[in-house]
Amino acid sequence: MINVLLVDDDALTLELHRSYLARIDGFCVVGECTGARAAVTAILDQPPREGIDLVLLDVTMPDGTGLDVLRHVRARGDDVDVIAVSGVRDAEAVRQMASLGVAQYLVKPFTFAVFRERLEQYRAFRQRAQDASGEATQAEIDALLGAMRTAAPVPLPKGLSAESLERVSADVRTNGPVSASEAAERLGMSRVAARRYLEHLAEAGRVERSPRYGSPGRPESEYRWRG
Repeated sequence: MINVLLVDDDALTLELHRSYLARIDGFCVVGECTGARAAVTAILDQPPREGIDLVLLDVTMPDGTGLDVLRHVRARGDDVDVIAVSGVRDAEAVRQMASLGVAQYLVKPFTFAVFRERLEQYRAFRQRAQDASGEATQAEIDALLGAMRTAAPVPLPKGLSAESLERVSADVRTNGPVSASEAAERLGMSRVAARRYLEHLAEAGRVERSPRYGSPGRPESEYRWRG
């Protein structure tokens, strides 16, 4: 279980992130802070970071910034993992956060699907790091670093909607491997429409397409979520 500290000065944002994390396996909220000073104290006053593995850190707060928090904890030699969560898009702020070792930088507002993807990437990275021992091969190093990379989004073809794409994605993740017919029946859409979304996900590298054998006639494609 990955224990998470939430840091944000907005109560509704804290509630939203808490509810999002509750929907993702392997994460547990163990603390919440509404300011920079409280965050520094929460991270540094638990020897050694007892109960805190990951911090979801806001960048702008009334009594300081996420940069201030990171500078303080890094200066004390603390290497807690951090994902920045902010509406700040300033390139210099992003660069400084990256130089202080943030694992991800999530720009508000974002959908649950984006949030889940980044947290699952972090979970995969953490698992690979824990599994590694001794001298790593080049392939193991590439896999470890690649776990935190986000593929560039593929533009939606004309006629496809982001909302329906998220529904189809969720269906594959939950029920996969699925065929277009199976997804269409569950989601209340036509088989042709479901297949277009599934093929788009395959093109984007989000699902793996393979033939399904076992029934007479032409084999049907099935789609399995990657990762």
